[in-house]
Order: sequence, then C-alpha cells, then structure tokens
Amino acid sequence: MIKQILLESFCLECQGCCRFAQAESAWLPSLLDEEISSLLKDPACAGMISENKKIKAQFCSKSNNFICPFLSLDKNKCKIYLFRPLECQLYPFLINYSQERVWLAVDTNCPFVEANLESAEFMKYVQYLSGLFTSAAFKKILKVNPQIIQSYPNVRNLMEIIL
Repeated sequence: MIKQILLESFCLECQGCCRFAQAESAWLPSLLDEEISSLLKDPACAGMISENKKIKAQFCSKSNNFICPFLSLDKNKCKIYLFRPLECQLYPFLINYSQERVWLAVDTNCPFVEANLESAEFMKYVQYLSGLFTSAAFKKILKVNPQIIQSYPNVRNLMEIIL
C-alpha cells in the first residue's frame, strides 16, 4: 500500500472523486492485471471491469452522473478501500502520458492539491513518490501493465518517469 498524503476526513467531505461525467471517462481507474484477477475472484465484480481493464462506471440517477461501483454514496466511502487499485491509491497523483513521455502528474482540480501544491509537505510527498516511481519494481509494474499509463486532460506534470 502506498503511503497517503490526503487525510480520509478531507476526502469524505469533498465528494469529487469516484464520480464521472461520462461512462467512458479518461478518469476511470485502470486496473493492474493482478487487481483484475483479485476482483474476479468475487463473481459479483465481473461486470464491474471493462474490456479495456478499467473500472466500469454505473449511472446514478440520484446524482445524474456515473459513479464507481465500489463507492457507497450514502457514506461517501469506498467499499474496497483497504484493497483499492493502485490508481486509486495514487490519486490525486496520476501516471500521465503527454508529449510522448510518461509523467508523474497531479490533478489540479482536487481541492487538496489546490490548497497544498506549494507546501513543503506536498513537495516531500512528491519526493517519496519519485523514489517509488524510480524503483525497479515499480518500473516493472508499468511495463507489464501499460494500461495504467493514461492521457489525462488538464493535469500538471511534476516529473518524468523514465521506463
């Protein structure tokens, strides 16, 4: 599990994550092959994974948008939080494909990022992620699971990830 910078209480108040304007949003988390295998052990999860190895969003008439099937709307909590996918653990940080390169990026629409982008704590966490992303083990994960390298709109690239 990746060390977190965001406090759970902050996320519970936000209600921005895990909600999508379209069923095929670029923001839907992509899954590692091992995460898919793990989820498929529960037959109820089979319909929650798309052919392109992403979590399949479900329409929510209550909010008139699409949501992650693992989101409990009444509590604004993830039903699989302790076992959530790598991309969910990383958020608001992302693995972004831009300018023919792979980047560690951040979603500047996240209120936490907006409030903390220039803080020492934020920069220290970016250094932590930098160490993680330059490790041989993480590079192997990216090479075996290229589906988690996505092109995200309107993000801020922080550092290049050399594969």
